[in-house]
Amino acid sequence: MKGLGILLTVLLVGGSAVVGWAAVAIAHWLHPWIGLSLEIILVASCFAGRSLRDAAEDVLTPLTQGDIPTAREHLSRYVGRDTQSLEQPEILRAVFETVAENSVDGIMGPLFYALVGAATPLGSASLALAYKAASTLDSMVGYREAPYTDIGWCSAKFEDALTWLPCRLTVLTLALISRKPRTVIALCQRDAAADPSPNSGWSECAYAASLGVQVGGTNVYKGVVKVKPLMGDPVQKITPNVVRACLQLNRLCFLLWLGLGALLLYILE
Repeated sequence: MKGLGILLTVLLVGGSAVVGWAAVAIAHWLHPWIGLSLEIILVASCFAGRSLRDAAEDVLTPLTQGDIPTAREHLSRYVGRDTQSLEQPEILRAVFETVAENSVDGIMGPLFYALVGAATPLGSASLALAYKAASTLDSMVGYREAPYTDIGWCSAKFEDALTWLPCRLTVLTLALISRKPRTVIALCQRDAAADPSPNSGWSECAYAASLGVQVGGTNVYKGVVKVKPLMGDPVQKITPNVVRACLQLNRLCFLLWLGLGALLLYILE
């Protein structure tokens, strides 16, 4: 079964890279502007910034209106934890953690590999699609529990490896734009390693430290209680405005990387 996990990862991730490269190459052969347009469309399709923002607002809107049952119902669409008994603080924590955890693999990771690809003959679309395929495969079968333990282990490990560098670069970027780099880095070094994931803990902790909130605690998954390590200091409570500030940090990180990446590519050329 583990061999099938390797084969699944190679076929989907490698196949996405090959298809992306071939599609752009054919489009360039037809006309350079067609090739450029297709590459932009393919790379843009890899970013989950808008869907992440829409998901957060889908929960925050009824919550700010005092409609907690609807907020719970909407939250259940986006998280694996049980939501039927969550109160407002736990709902807000769940939304914040979801945004923070998915910011790297949904936004910054694809952008990182698109920029790397732009500096190589492989192209932006090829590497961005490959990373997106790895991330999607990990979210589908990369679980530690049965029945995905064997078939999902390769995709999980591979996605962890691909995400390691963009995750650490995102932490450094957040530390700088938060204007308190020492605090953010110190809290990440103190707390992030306690999370079993080599990347999501760092991502969640960096956003929490940047905004002065604390994440982690007790969650329930299909009736099973699991305790996640606490990360960050509770300087302030998580509010809808804090969640929106987290989304704003995403936009700032994205634009900063995009600008610096374009500058570096211009210098290299």
